[in-house]
Amino acid sequence: MKFNRKTFFKIHQWIGIKLSILFFVVCISGTFATISHEIDWLIFPGLRATPSEELASRNNIREAVAATYPEGKITFWWGAEEDYLCDILYVENEGQRWYVFANRRTGDIQGATTLTFQRFMRDLHYFLFIPFQIGHFTVLIFGFLLFISLGTALYFYKKWYTKLFELKTGKGKVVLFRSLHRLVGVWSVPFVLLFSVTGIWYFMERTNIAGIAKTANMKTPTLETAALDSTDLDQFSYQIDYDAIEMAAQQHIPNIKVSDIIPPSKVDQPIYLTGKSDIPLVRNRANRVYLHPTTYELIDIQKAEAINTRTWLNDIADPLHFGYFGGLVTKLLWFFGGLGISGLVLTGFWISQKRKVRSERQQKMQRMGKWKPVNIGLGFLTMGFMYAILINRYAASIALLIAITIIISLLITAWWYVFDYRIRKVVERELAKA
Repeated sequence: MKFNRKTFFKIHQWIGIKLSILFFVVCISGTFATISHEIDWLIFPGLRATPSEELASRNNIREAVAATYPEGKITFWWGAEEDYLCDILYVENEGQRWYVFANRRTGDIQGATTLTFQRFMRDLHYFLFIPFQIGHFTVLIFGFLLFISLGTALYFYKKWYTKLFELKTGKGKVVLFRSLHRLVGVWSVPFVLLFSVTGIWYFMERTNIAGIAKTANMKTPTLETAALDSTDLDQFSYQIDYDAIEMAAQQHIPNIKVSDIIPPSKVDQPIYLTGKSDIPLVRNRANRVYLHPTTYELIDIQKAEAINTRTWLNDIADPLHFGYFGGLVTKLLWFFGGLGISGLVLTGFWISQKRKVRSERQQKMQRMGKWKPVNIGLGFLTMGFMYAILINRYAASIALLIAITIIISLLITAWWYVFDYRIRKVVERELAKA
């Protein structure tokens, strides 16, 4: 096969058109995942906190949670990275996980839910709700496809760097959309490159290519002898002195701001803490402190300042991919960058679809593309798994399920109206005038 500009254009078009719906879902879900905590702030008033230098005792929060869920247990304590958000404690109670909103400034429990917008979007972007690792690898493959799409576009779109402000108007919708597609594409190059490279890294980590997963992720240590009794393990999370373990972590990593805390889930596991230190950009897990569950003595430690290059690359992937390393400012930048890439999928599909419909009308034939059933089939499969997870894992209410169904139905209707019905009507009018 001879590779020329036309060949690269066909490759670019195939990626963007044949897998358009799935591609769009992956892009748009990642886009909203960047500001998902902020959207939860809008949805759940209980998640809102007033910035303050004073922090309440973690033990007061523990006691409030224990009083609310006496038969429950804390499995994960997520520390809010923004001062306008509450901490979220994952509490397993009677077989159901609750996301409990705890205000670190006042020590109050301000609300709880079984599902957050952040969790929904991260699950959708992470594995499309498709189990058995199939969903994970489906999403991760798009890291390669996005990179190939970028490379092919830069090859056949000559001197793209000179057309940063070129938008053609007044020459019809097709010319406008083509010009807009190219303009947004040019400005999106840094984000496309960043998202694709980090996506490829995630794929390498999950498949342990070059031993990344093994060498870049610190293995959770186990105690030589069991420190806990299995009969007391369920209630142990309510017995931890959270203020003391935070102080212990700060002694071992100066200036650490403890964020996430994971109580032991087995009798021979330590307490696991992570947090931010003076090392910029890396995620919280770059700093790890493992403490004995009863004595709070140090079992193992990882300091961000002492990690190797491979681990450092692994720990900057998340902040770079989701843009949360600079607070709300970078989150919004990444959000609009993601919107631009999602828009590229839509405009590219519109241009191709109109060309295809015109060709069909001129030849007086209509036929379903080979990849259309694939997109539709994957869509229904994803929704089936999504509803199963929402009902079984997150105990979604009937009202929430109805709301999600209405939103999905409206999105599908809008997609059909814009990319099928309207295009066909426009082409019919154009051909009638010709």
